[in-house]
Amino acid sequence: MHYLRVKSDLLGGRFPPGTVLLETALGKIYGVSRTPMREALARLAQDRLIERSARGFVVRERSPEEILAIYEARIPLETTAAALAAERRGSVDLERLEHLLEARRAAQDPATHSALNEQFHRALRAAARSEVIASTLDQLDDLLTVYRPNRSSTKMVDRTIEEHEAVLDAVRAGNSQLATAAMSAHLTRMRDLRVASLVRRSG
Repeated sequence: MHYLRVKSDLLGGRFPPGTVLLETALGKIYGVSRTPMREALARLAQDRLIERSARGFVVRERSPEEILAIYEARIPLETTAAALAAERRGSVDLERLEHLLEARRAAQDPATHSALNEQFHRALRAAARSEVIASTLDQLDDLLTVYRPNRSSTKMVDRTIEEHEAVLDAVRAGNSQLATAAMSAHLTRMRDLRVASLVRRSG
């Protein structure tokens, strides 16, 4: 339970990359003793969300090389999920994906856009009917979430919506090859944007 609370706050941005996490300080925040907090931090370290430091643990700061490595794993899996979704999706899956896309078109704030983006990808994975792919991608999502690029501009959000529309059109048509190509193009662009943003911040 304590592990899930800290993980949720960590992925939600409460503890930005580089933040030192001390058992005693966190124990006061969450109202628990050091032992359960130590166990929670150890599990987060196993998840590669934090790492040991001289003072205890620190929230990991992703390097451009790490971002590239994560996407090397994510792109093949996510494109496979899109292809499988085109072959296996049902009417409820399509309705869910269309609803999420419409909600994102109407959304105004970056936080809502980000949440709907994640929900769209998760709904697509659910339509693929592959628990192994979905669970693996969830883990990769967590690794990427620890590093959050600067808030997206309206132009960037519009581009992402257009790319999601292309994926959904292919899934709706049952065209697995087109779904693969559309998802690959989308994720390749997002990878390059994340790496470029991280390079600018560290430069």
